[in-house]
Amino acid sequence: MSDSFLATAVAATIALLFSSIVIFAGYRLFLVLLPIWGFVAGITLGAHSVQALFGDGFLSTTTSWIVGFFVGLIFAALSYLYWIAAVAIVSGTFAYSLVAGILGLVGLDLAFLTWLVAMVVAVLFAFGVIVSNLQKLVVIIATAFAGAAGVVMTFLFLLGNLDPATTAEDPLKVALDDNPLWVVMLVGLAIVGIAAQLRTTKSYEVERYDRWAATAV
Repeated sequence: MSDSFLATAVAATIALLFSSIVIFAGYRLFLVLLPIWGFVAGITLGAHSVQALFGDGFLSTTTSWIVGFFVGLIFAALSYLYWIAAVAIVSGTFAYSLVAGILGLVGLDLAFLTWLVAMVVAVLFAFGVIVSNLQKLVVIIATAFAGAAGVVMTFLFLLGNLDPATTAEDPLKVALDDNPLWVVMLVGLAIVGIAAQLRTTKSYEVERYDRWAATAV
């Protein structure tokens, strides 16, 4: 057994385990996942924005990396400090990814108009979630889908069918292009995870927080 095979097996096992935990316990782990979600989502959104506004490739230039990194830091910090910001970021980035992914599937590249539509939907969706007090349901749905995507992407990586840059830009299209069954698997896992989380968190609510105010006091 080569060292590279062992390293790959260990990494894949950890990725599958973590993704499975997120699928079935994402809401309970919400406070732990917040900075990670905020940072990754910020990098993706920042790089997408540079791509849409300036025509650069996704994470193909120094500018896109710098913008993505700083947006990621801002999102991670806001998620950690403020409950309302955490909910807005999770809701908004989930809606953005979904809309951008669907538009990509119908043949629309991430040009300015596509980016603008996804951004508008993301802002409206995040506002609607907060106003309607649907934070718990959206967090459960978003974490279940994120975990399911992690499982599918891990298998694609093991099969050698994964291009990191393309996957980060549009994971839904990558899975569909490889085999539509991957998307079926992703949606199926997410649905099972949503049902499990709804059942196990009936009497559990993540406590709202304002860590900045607590620190200031």
